[in-house]
Amino acid sequence: METDQSYDHLADEDLVAEIVRSRNALLFGVLYDRYAQRIYNKCYGFARSEAEAQDLTQDVFLHLFLKLPSFKGRSRFSTWVYSLTYNFCVNYVNRDKHRKMADKQVREAEIGDEAAYPEVDEAEILQMRSDKLARAMAALEADDRAILLLKYQDEASVKDIQELMDLGESAVKMRLKRARAKLVEQYRKLP
Repeated sequence: METDQSYDHLADEDLVAEIVRSRNALLFGVLYDRYAQRIYNKCYGFARSEAEAQDLTQDVFLHLFLKLPSFKGRSRFSTWVYSLTYNFCVNYVNRDKHRKMADKQVREAEIGDEAAYPEVDEAEILQMRSDKLARAMAALEADDRAILLLKYQDEASVKDIQELMDLGESAVKMRLKRARAKLVEQYRKLP
C-alpha cells in the first residue's frame, strides 16, 4: 500500500479527487499539512484566544473532510477552502452572538452611511506598529477583521473577496473602506 508521502506531489485538486474516491483519512493528512497554518490564521482572526482558534481549526477540518465531495473544481481549491473557512467562522461568531448573517446585498442604509467613514490611505495601515495593530484589530467586529485579514494578510484581491463573501464589487470596496476607517480609529485610541 502506498503511503500518504507518495501523494505529496499531487496538485490540490488531484489530491481531493483521490481522497473523495478512496475516503482515505491518511491522504487527508496531506491536505491538512498544506492548509493547517493558513486555516489557523484565518480562524485566529475570528477567535478571542489561541485555544479557541485551535478548536475552530479542528472543526473547520472536520467540516472540510465532510464537504470534500462537494468540491466541483469551479474555482481553485485554495479559494474554496478559504470560502468554507470564512463561512464556517462567520457562522460560529454569529451563532455565539445569536444573530443571523447579514444580507448578501448592500442595503440602502449602508450606501447612505458611506460618508460617515473617511477615506484612509492604505500606506497608513501598512506603517502601523504590529503590537498596537493587533490590539486595534482585536477591538474590531469579526466581519471587519475578516475582510481586512483577507485583503492584507492573505493578499486577496477585491475579486477574490467578492467570490469568498458572495458580495458585489461595490459592497466589497465599501466594506473595506469602512473596516480600514474603523481600524485607524481604534489604532489612534490606543496608547
